[in-house]
Amino acid sequence: MPPKQTKSPTPKAERNLVLIGYRATGKTAVGAELARVMQRPFVDLDRVLVGEAGKSVAEIVAQGGWEEFRRLEKELVARYRASRGQVLATGGGVVLDPENVQALRENGTIIWLTADPATIQSRLEADRPRDAFRPSLTGGDAVNEVLEVLTAREPLYRAAAQIIIATAHQSIPQVVKSILAALEFKEAANLGG
Repeated sequence: MPPKQTKSPTPKAERNLVLIGYRATGKTAVGAELARVMQRPFVDLDRVLVGEAGKSVAEIVAQGGWEEFRRLEKELVARYRASRGQVLATGGGVVLDPENVQALRENGTIIWLTADPATIQSRLEADRPRDAFRPSLTGGDAVNEVLEVLTAREPLYRAAAQIIIATAHQSIPQVVKSILAALEFKEAANLGG
């Protein structure tokens, strides 16, 4: 049963909820459901970037390299830094630039969605027909890429995160429920409760 819809009247509820994490940890699916439950707008920053560029991620990377993609991503993050009250799903590499993290924290609570390498690999395999636009990050085989990139990025995700939620053995509604509980706990802690 999906979580009931909630909308908190507190000013802190107007902060963005920013989902970070590696590919296939659930940022888009969880973000859309979290936004629905909280009655907030949902923005998938990668989809906005692709829409504005008029090219897939693979085409952007093929034409300009990952550097070009990261440049476009940084511009987009800078534009969303002043937004409020939204649920934002970021690209997996947004944490590679500390200025992105700083910008997203200005008006947002950063939530790191995690999953173990085997779960990520399984989800990537299941998404392959739909998500063929995802170019390789390292040029290596998929299994080694997941391990290599996760190892490199984990400290960055951990440093950026204000809330950490494991998604591997939870359904989307369960992950949303975990996020809502963590937000409630964080707010109570901030209020001294």
